[in-house]
Amino acid sequence: MSLAVLASRALCGLQALPVRVEVHMAPGLPAFHVVGLPDAGVRESRERVRSAILSSGFEFPAGRLTVNLAPADLPKESGRFDLPIALGILLASGQVAEALANEAGRQLHDYVFAGELSLTGAVTSVAAPLAIALAVARSHPGAILVLPAGSADHAALVPGLTVLSAGSLLDVALHVSGVRALLPAQPSPLCPGEGSEPCLSEVRGQALARRVLEIAAAGGHSLLMSGPPGTGKSMLAHRLPGLLPRLEPGQALEASALASLNGQPPMFTDRPPFRSPHHSASVPALVGGGAYPRPGEISLAHQGVLFLDELPEFQRRVLESLREPLETGCVTIARASRTLTFPANFQLVAAMNPCPCGWLGHKKKSCRCTPDRIEAYRSRLSGPLLDRVDLQISLPGAEANWIDLPEGEDSSTVRLRVLQCRTRQQQRQCDTNARLSVAEIGIHCRLDDESTALLARAMQRWNWSARVVHRILRVSRTLADMSGADQIGATHIAEAVQYRLPWDG
Repeated sequence: MSLAVLASRALCGLQALPVRVEVHMAPGLPAFHVVGLPDAGVRESRERVRSAILSSGFEFPAGRLTVNLAPADLPKESGRFDLPIALGILLASGQVAEALANEAGRQLHDYVFAGELSLTGAVTSVAAPLAIALAVARSHPGAILVLPAGSADHAALVPGLTVLSAGSLLDVALHVSGVRALLPAQPSPLCPGEGSEPCLSEVRGQALARRVLEIAAAGGHSLLMSGPPGTGKSMLAHRLPGLLPRLEPGQALEASALASLNGQPPMFTDRPPFRSPHHSASVPALVGGGAYPRPGEISLAHQGVLFLDELPEFQRRVLESLREPLETGCVTIARASRTLTFPANFQLVAAMNPCPCGWLGHKKKSCRCTPDRIEAYRSRLSGPLLDRVDLQISLPGAEANWIDLPEGEDSSTVRLRVLQCRTRQQQRQCDTNARLSVAEIGIHCRLDDESTALLARAMQRWNWSARVVHRILRVSRTLADMSGADQIGATHIAEAVQYRLPWDG
């Protein structure tokens, strides 16, 4: 045939949009053109494809070759189109004859090809194979995905998708011609999340902080800890992932796909991700962005924990960018040509000192800060941002004899209670209490007369906004679930209220 049409994928955020690779061969002076809004990496594929075809034992056709990557208005980047372009040239020039219809009724349009070619004809790994596989499985049921051997084992993790492992262009050509079939890829094994995690038993003392950390894990609530240096704020935050339920396979796939979009090697693990960016991080680093938008730290913490240490040291505009994702669980990045949405269902944990010098409220060390400096330091955190943090506690300084205190409960023991509480929530509303909508709050957070009166007095005294009241009710629902109660009581409201007093008093 003089025209060959193959299917591939173009990455657009977490989406992998369909691309038709059309290769046309016509008589005329030798020429090789690639059209369809390719970037420099795609245009350079002409030289890689030429050398790969010759190194694989085929002839590069002497004629006018035109490669169209459709749709034409979708930007194309990277070298993942090398394999379908080279295969299309071999089909259009007649050097490879399609014989896939003889194998279980399969035809060429049932296949999706992606892979970068080396000059020797070998197929090298592509970026974000999980994102490509997830998109193919969702939009093209029954499709067969052909990927390089280094990427196929990760893509094979997607259930219901057939992934073939290709080592070279010659292997793919022999498969298409029906001479020798490619082997199915074997899924990468699941990396268990046990073993190297820090344990909560290493935290001595700080009974209040341990209690609040368990509440945050049980309901998926955000948490802000304020206290002098050395009180264990960072130590507690690093132990929160060990209290959370292990990721379901679908959640683990999505988290791994997001990580691979950012250039990280795919790692299929059931451990919730933990991200701790430095306070010098920019807005694009935190929420995502770039010419070809990539996920930021909040998306890399999807289904896990985002820890912001030294919270007031972050730029104010960086902190304000967290407000919408905390509410919606996703982040939308708008560009002139397109708008991308990345999932960002993360659990925020933040830590800060009570003042610039850090010793305000310490029993034995005196604070050197003036009231104006303390006010300026705290004003770096806006009221709307603090309204979105469910739990806010002030930690006292470490006890003098903390080294002699006994070890507390370990993470595995606390996680069992967290799992029981999460199970109640899933059975009741199919989500965590932190994600209850306003309508669901009215259904699942009903109060008796005593609880209503207590909450009303707290609202009047501290002049809380409606958002803060909703946060109090969500935390109260978690406290009731932890105690095994179906109805929220006054004790649950009172405990939830005390976890906001440091900032509202």
